[in-house]
Amino acid sequence: MTLNVDKCKQMIIMLHECSGIGWHTVQKAVDRKAWESVDGESVADWMAIGFGRPQAMAAARRWNEPYDWPGAPYLKAQELGAAVITPYDEEYPEELRRIPQPPWVLYALGRVELMKRPSIAIVGTRNPSAYGRHTALALSEELSGRGLTIVSGLARGIDGKAHEAALRGFGSTIAVLASPVDHCYPPENRSLYQQIIREGLILSESPVGSPLHPGMFPLRNRIIAGLSLGTIVVEAAKGSGSLITADQALEMGRDVFAVPGPISSLKSEGPNSLIREGAKLVSSADHILEEYGWLEKKLAALAKPKPTVAVAASMNAEEQKVIDLLRDRPLTINELHQLTMIPFGHLSALLINLCIKRKIEQQPGAVYIAL
Repeated sequence: MTLNVDKCKQMIIMLHECSGIGWHTVQKAVDRKAWESVDGESVADWMAIGFGRPQAMAAARRWNEPYDWPGAPYLKAQELGAAVITPYDEEYPEELRRIPQPPWVLYALGRVELMKRPSIAIVGTRNPSAYGRHTALALSEELSGRGLTIVSGLARGIDGKAHEAALRGFGSTIAVLASPVDHCYPPENRSLYQQIIREGLILSESPVGSPLHPGMFPLRNRIIAGLSLGTIVVEAAKGSGSLITADQALEMGRDVFAVPGPISSLKSEGPNSLIREGAKLVSSADHILEEYGWLEKKLAALAKPKPTVAVAASMNAEEQKVIDLLRDRPLTINELHQLTMIPFGHLSALLINLCIKRKIEQQPGAVYIAL
């Protein structure tokens, strides 16, 4: 990684943390390579590259603080164990790069590697019927069991049921929040939120400490649609947020699927109208997988256990997890912590033990490799 990319990433993170600076304003700074041409402390310099005065004043104020000042949202996110990812990082999901306004910064708490897996979004009403709950659970568990990662918004109702069932399969789940990653909304999903941190991924573009407001939910929905090959709508009344997510998926050129429901149910009006307008009717995982001829082969490859049988006999689960990650690529202890969520002290002891066992080796720069 070059120094210029490092400076660009720092600039993006700092501007993203500023209240009042939106996506297009950050784009202006990136287009003008402001990390090279602007000293940052002058309001006039920011205005010269197209910032409005309020945005220029906010940027200059932030620039007069150290990048890693103790209250910095990115630093607070890292203290939680979250990865802070920009489009210049390898971990940034390719599917999101192709949407009209990809998030400038993602805060990821849990299994970051899930963003690289094929995924499907499942969304729906916050007040589902028994039919809707059963359908969301069944579809999500079946798809995750086949290896697809399930993406949803951790809302009550269909979203929560989709996450809950997806955790039973090896595809697991990604919960995209409107709130920051350290804030579970709605509060009644706290137990599910904590389970997803351990076994799936919590994702948000909202800096830690940001107050939650209604405008953040449509922005959250575009990430749900953008991460996924397609979006399944289970139950949704007319005008619901789930239909907004479906519209965003269509605008991105992604597929929209819908579960049909009784014509007498208001909750079925949304998916039934989507089917009339051309969405594919879905009642099983096969209806999704048959749309993507390449997908089953890729999922089968992801499902195959890695060649670690000989090692596994003498390794516990945490040691095996570390070794499997290091077989993919060299990693630092910080990167291993972000990927495994093993506490730093315990992780350090694990790494020392694996070095003694000659299963891994520490390289210059505190980088670990598998032997």
